[in-house]
Amino acid sequence: MKKVYVINAVVLMIIGLFVWRLYYLQLSTDRYKLNAINTSVKQEVLFPNRGDILDRKGKLLVSNTYSYELDVVPAMINADFDTVSFCKLAGIEVVEFKERMEQIKQEKFFRALSPYPLVKNVSRENYARIQEQLYLYPSISIVKRPERQYLVHSAGNILGYINEANEAYIKSDSDYYQPGDLVGIAGVEKSYEKVLRGVKGVRNYIADRMMKPVGSYKDGEFDKPAKTGQSITLTIDYELQHYAEKLLQNKRGAIVAIDPKTGEILAMASAPTVDPNRFLNSTDRTALLRDTITMANFDRATQGTYPPGSIFKLVTGLAAQQMGVITDSTTYVCRHGFQYGRLRIACHCGQYYRPIDLKLAIAKSCNNYFSEAYRDMIAKYPEDYAKGMEEWRAIMNSMGLGVYLNNDLAVGSSGLIPSAKMYDNRYGEGNWTPYQMIFNGMGQGDISLTPLQMANFMSIIANHGSFYTPHIVKEIDGQPINDPRFTELKKSMIQPKYFLPVIEGMRDAFINGTARQYRTTAFTQAGKTGTAENPHGQDHSVFSLMAPVEDPQIVVAVIVENGYWGARWAAPMASLIAEKYITDTIERTAIEKRMMTGDLTSEYEKQWITYLKRKGWYVEPEIKDSAKSE
Repeated sequence: MKKVYVINAVVLMIIGLFVWRLYYLQLSTDRYKLNAINTSVKQEVLFPNRGDILDRKGKLLVSNTYSYELDVVPAMINADFDTVSFCKLAGIEVVEFKERMEQIKQEKFFRALSPYPLVKNVSRENYARIQEQLYLYPSISIVKRPERQYLVHSAGNILGYINEANEAYIKSDSDYYQPGDLVGIAGVEKSYEKVLRGVKGVRNYIADRMMKPVGSYKDGEFDKPAKTGQSITLTIDYELQHYAEKLLQNKRGAIVAIDPKTGEILAMASAPTVDPNRFLNSTDRTALLRDTITMANFDRATQGTYPPGSIFKLVTGLAAQQMGVITDSTTYVCRHGFQYGRLRIACHCGQYYRPIDLKLAIAKSCNNYFSEAYRDMIAKYPEDYAKGMEEWRAIMNSMGLGVYLNNDLAVGSSGLIPSAKMYDNRYGEGNWTPYQMIFNGMGQGDISLTPLQMANFMSIIANHGSFYTPHIVKEIDGQPINDPRFTELKKSMIQPKYFLPVIEGMRDAFINGTARQYRTTAFTQAGKTGTAENPHGQDHSVFSLMAPVEDPQIVVAVIVENGYWGARWAAPMASLIAEKYITDTIERTAIEKRMMTGDLTSEYEKQWITYLKRKGWYVEPEIKDSAKSE
């Protein structure tokens, strides 16, 4: 009888041991829990292709290729993991492996059970070799990721680039983004990220002990296909964009061309130009981002703010009419410039000591005329200059000046249109007069605009007061955009009748005014030269244009940094852009050659040396003794 008790006790003890072991394996340790999961049902994230990017004519600018990477689940790296063998298989050093693992663990939102990129850019050859032995390393998975392929070598400021999402990006949309995901960082890639990125998918499958798929899990009941991102058609005419960038080579500045009928940006060049393919290489990308000398990654077309110079006289003339302080027949007498007490502003209009009306003042770019017109606007209410200032400022804002344009570009600036409050803070409330900011009337003083804003106010002039907000995307997946920001017509505060004398003056600038040397018989043009004073070096060359005058199809704004004066660089470039777009050819090849071969590098070097000397950082180059050298 006692033997029966002993046998029963032994059996119960054995059963208890089995139960305890099962409990331990199933509930008490993550190690076997993870191992069970990863050796039975595997889950693969399916990364979607980003949408393609095309120009307005259907030219493919950006598409996709593929790259492979090895991902690791940190929680599954245990004492049994053969680090040396894995590193040999992956083609990396053990030190690199340990450093990367440490980096992963130090990430702010670290999650031990999430996959993290371990080795990127695995070649196709290595992919096949690694795949065969991956069953030895359950903690490692190989992932196929779409990779951007830029099919052009310019327009980098427009297209932008993608890169790995940082912590802030992941936190902004943690339901979608995971460590290692590629996201739009600049340009259209950034501003249309959610359109281009698509939707991730999931594939669940059963794997054998060799980690090879043997079938789908529950017939794919829980699978989710990846959804490719939507394709985007830009408003950009790539051929015109590329041509604009060629005109700007060896120079710094911007060219913006817009279709005034729609607000579609036809070209938006920023120089120095950037090849978007350089962003794919981490070394080149870092060099671009750290370049504080040429600042090639700085989009001068949308971020650069410049004094517009004499092209601003156009809006001064318009605002003065709207405020009722002048008419198109109002005249002022230029005495070689504007004078008030000791203040003197020189003028080279050539129309001295005789009455000048608005039309002639625009054609000849009279500094005195627009200084007096600006003074009269601010002094419209003699007892309250601030009231006149704010009325003028409201008109400027209605033309998109001094305010952000609320477009679909990744970056931008509002420029500066000064307010009465600004001068109250500077001089004291009620302690200033129009003469202290008289330079504003000529686009100097405190005025600053972006090239995009300069082009936009030319659209307003071309449309006699109305405009569509400039935008960069024309269609999404073949469907025209329906964003009311870009489809609803906006109107400035200026009445249509006030635009006629301004346009006539701009047209005369090409007939007998400051731009007459760039007149062509192929189409009519109306424009305005500008020389923007630059306290840091040579003046900037500025020009704005619309063509053809009878039915404007294009407006252009150009700024060439340190380009001396408006008619030297900016005017011919703007006229060539219009010729290229309207006639699809260039007849004025001599002017084209001069623009493309022109080089302002020496001006920029001189300016850089001046800056270094001012900071006390300049070191004179050592001059070698030719005799000793020999």
